[in-house]
Amino acid sequence: MSPEGQPDRERGASSAADGSSVSDEQWAELVRQAESAGSDAPKEPSARARMVTARLRALDEEAAAAQGAGRRWGRKPKKVEPWQPDGWRTGPAWREMNGCPGKRRRFVGALGFIAVMGLLVVAMRPSLLTDHLPGGGISPDTTRLLSETAAPTAAPAREAPDRPTLEEPFRGSPALRWADGAQGIELPAAKATGGMSKDEVADALSKTRRLLVESNLDPAVLRGERPRALLQLLDPHADGAREQLEKSLSEPSEKNDPAMLLSRFDPAEARVLGDVVKVRGRMTFKAGEPGSVEVDADYSFVYALRETGGDDVARTIVRRRLTTVLYDPERWDVTRGKLALTSYESNVGNTECDVYDGFLHPWFSGEDHGTPPGDELIDPYDRSEWPDQKECGTVTRT
Repeated sequence: MSPEGQPDRERGASSAADGSSVSDEQWAELVRQAESAGSDAPKEPSARARMVTARLRALDEEAAAAQGAGRRWGRKPKKVEPWQPDGWRTGPAWREMNGCPGKRRRFVGALGFIAVMGLLVVAMRPSLLTDHLPGGGISPDTTRLLSETAAPTAAPAREAPDRPTLEEPFRGSPALRWADGAQGIELPAAKATGGMSKDEVADALSKTRRLLVESNLDPAVLRGERPRALLQLLDPHADGAREQLEKSLSEPSEKNDPAMLLSRFDPAEARVLGDVVKVRGRMTFKAGEPGSVEVDADYSFVYALRETGGDDVARTIVRRRLTTVLYDPERWDVTRGKLALTSYESNVGNTECDVYDGFLHPWFSGEDHGTPPGDELIDPYDRSEWPDQKECGTVTRT
């Protein structure tokens, strides 16, 4: 009850009549009318609904009059928006009804945080981004080169002049893209030739590969031990190569230096760093004298070496050319299954000159060697031709 003793319902109707506001009962009636608007049978609006509709129309006209007052000449009138109570004619957007805006705001905030952190990290370490851009990083191309099937026409391009390190011993070297170890000694497809069957030719190729592995990649040989497996491959009755190698091991000299065939380092001076030796080269075969096949091999080996008792790192590059022969024991006085080593020669980059003690002696930075290098400049990575220097030269890179 109101203070005047009138029911609240009547007081609300009276308020609507004098134009002060729209009562709660009117809103409820209007909502009820809207909910029943979808029915098939049209209904006559009640007197109260007609009254509310008339009042809304009057409010719309008053709003239009207020917006039109003070309009300047030459401007198009603005579109008059109907008067509407809050929350009635404008309902909530569908995305807001299930809480999506809050989730979206949280998601966008998380993305923004991640983006800011990413920018800070890149600002502190730009290489994290530039190293993955084409041509943007400083890291060299490490894609493995295709197999060498013929003599190159020029020396490989020069890489960045980075010195080898304990973590990256082949940095700045063309050998970075060479094969690792025995994987770099690939065999050509065998076929019958020189009166030897396909299987016999394949055996000659396989044994030549073993000879290269045993003389240049065997860890025991690299640290100066006796090459027992290599000696077992050579025929003791053919050309005297096995006898000469054994003599050079026991009495090394300028004419009989085992380093001409073997890669050996004095453990007191240097040790191979890690277990990777880079290898590149090619192998071919041809018919020899009747009943024999000759195999020609031309390979370069790059050794990363650590100075004994220190952390200095250096590289030594050894290029070897050799020819082996497998004879038919039915025609020749040889030992079945053994190789004849008919010729071999080598060129070494970064080793001390005029030392013939059966070892290679790499130069490390800061060392004072007794014999300085010669004036001739030699690129030890140039496999396009065989260097024919008579004296020691100076390597242009290692």
